[in-house]
Amino acid sequence: MDINTLNKKIEDLEAKLNVQKGRRDIVQKNLDSQLEKIENLKKDETILSQVEILLNMASEYGREQAKTQVESLVSSCLSFIFETDVEFVIELNDGKITGADFYVVSNYDGYTVKTQPETSRGGGIVDIISIALRIAMIEIYNPKIEGPLILDEPGKHVSEEYVFNLGEFLRRSSTMFHRQIIMVTHNKYLSEICDKSFLVEQKNSVSKVSPIENEN
Repeated sequence: MDINTLNKKIEDLEAKLNVQKGRRDIVQKNLDSQLEKIENLKKDETILSQVEILLNMASEYGREQAKTQVESLVSSCLSFIFETDVEFVIELNDGKITGADFYVVSNYDGYTVKTQPETSRGGGIVDIISIALRIAMIEIYNPKIEGPLILDEPGKHVSEEYVFNLGEFLRRSSTMFHRQIIMVTHNKYLSEICDKSFLVEQKNSVSKVSPIENEN
């Protein structure tokens, strides 16, 4: 085998290797995306489980009252942000341990559509429900929970057209409930509506925090 033939074989092997690396990177990217979705679903499931625990701890009257308060706040949140007639419904399952099923009911002209949150309008509506449930839980819990509401990437999967409404909802909630909201976000608009914003940058494993001047 002469040197040219050998070089050609090496080049062919390198080309095939690069193709395989490209395929591997695509698979890894898809895997990372799916793992992120699973992690988000776990977080949302945790919030729903906490609502179930709260309802289970309450008396029958208190349970119904808490259910009504949660439904009302989450429904108002969904209607405000998505600008449509939509309700959040909790159906209690009576037994030794009270369970609960959660639904989104969309009202249209002459008919309604009832679905579970995770199958209704994609991930955006699950994000909003998760935020509203956090606010409801922290406000109706007795004894009262003090301190700020901390949100990590609120509305990460919400469409850009609804981000303004989400920001306004968070602003009004902070004012209405007299509670500070601290959030971590990559969304430019949400960072600009805050009273105080800070940019966190990491260089050489060192985090640098600098204030952002917002025109509020």
